[in-house]
Amino acid sequence: LISGCGTFTFLSSAVAAISGLLMGYELGLISGALLQMSSILALSCKEQEIVVSSLLFGALFASLSGGFLIDRFGRRLAIIIASSLLVLGSLILLPYESYGILIVGRIAIGISISLSSIATCVYIAEIAPQHRRGLLVSLNELMIVVGILFAYISNYAFASVSHGWKYMFGLVIPLGALQAIAMYFLPPSPRFLVMKNNDEAARKVLERLRETSDATKELTVIKSSLKDEHQYSFLDMFSSKNNMRARMLVGLTLVFFLQTTGQPNILFYASTVLKSVGFQSNEAASLASTGVGVVKVVSTVPATVFVDQVGSKTFLCIGSSVMAVSLVTMGLVNRNIHVNFTSVCRSQSPEDFLLQRPGNLTGVTNGSLKDLFASMASPERLSFGMQRSSNIARTGELNRTAVAGSKSTTGAHMESEEVPVVLKWLSLASLLVYVAAFSIGLGPSKYFI
Repeated sequence: LISGCGTFTFLSSAVAAISGLLMGYELGLISGALLQMSSILALSCKEQEIVVSSLLFGALFASLSGGFLIDRFGRRLAIIIASSLLVLGSLILLPYESYGILIVGRIAIGISISLSSIATCVYIAEIAPQHRRGLLVSLNELMIVVGILFAYISNYAFASVSHGWKYMFGLVIPLGALQAIAMYFLPPSPRFLVMKNNDEAARKVLERLRETSDATKELTVIKSSLKDEHQYSFLDMFSSKNNMRARMLVGLTLVFFLQTTGQPNILFYASTVLKSVGFQSNEAASLASTGVGVVKVVSTVPATVFVDQVGSKTFLCIGSSVMAVSLVTMGLVNRNIHVNFTSVCRSQSPEDFLLQRPGNLTGVTNGSLKDLFASMASPERLSFGMQRSSNIARTGELNRTAVAGSKSTTGAHMESEEVPVVLKWLSLASLLVYVAAFSIGLGPSKYFI
């Protein structure tokens, strides 16, 4: 399939890279799902932020323990555990409409995608031949952006479906289960086998991966590199020995800028941000965010294909420069868009969500609406009743006005100026350029630290 890379090696890498697809899907999914969940569960701004960040709390826990787990139990088993945990976390979310259950499920998914991202990159790097390692490891990055695209498509497809967010979360369950099963039949990493003093099994795996009858030379290289690693301790990473301090500083700086560029926030809040700059409906915002996913895929392909020829440093310099220009442009454009961003997360109440559906206004009184939502509310939600009573009262007044035949309104919408069409599309264009530059520059580069 790929010159200089065996078919079995490529297929093994592709199966492992499904973790990237699942990770990308979960990262992009919340962008559109949040628009529905905030209405159905009547989430406040703070609660929405906790829902989004709960995945990161789980990821933080896994990142602290992931290295130990993959060294202790193996890369392949870690991927199987991560896929199974993703399925479990998704299943937790489906039967209930509870803020607390939502947090628990998101934390489980966060642990899963963090553990799988660590194990997958290491697994692919250790089964890949040296001259094709960059290409195969970048395959995981490509699968991440494809997963993000699928998430945004899912967001748009289920934007107008009742409880569509449950379908969004449920779509990953079959794929996660299939990956866990497929990984069971793939070989362990040969390097891990050597670490466990199982040289004979490592040699057989290498012969199968390289489609050769003699892998003694590569096995010797692996044993030699492991012997060199044992010369270092954790504290040596911060010493001047073999320039380790400078290497560590470069790696930490690169990872730092990966986060501070704001790229993760774009993934989590793409639909919300686009809604704030003029894409008013959930469907329009979700459709516009799909463009983000398309651009990420298209711009990641050349970075993946040519990273071995051009070099990750060159891509990093080009991508960072374009990102800086696009961010300045975006800032200048959005400076002229007057939107109360805090009101975006408060722009729709649960009553509004039902009232937006055709036929829901007919024969519905303010009292019956209150009874309806009182029955739908969970015990956790009831505790916030006094805090939100004034908002519900205002919405009730708007409902009575609509039933009486006055100008229809959905209530509680943002009281902001209409965003000029030119500024709206310039804001989207600069965002897409920024996303493309990140995918070319910083996206694949993080795997070569």
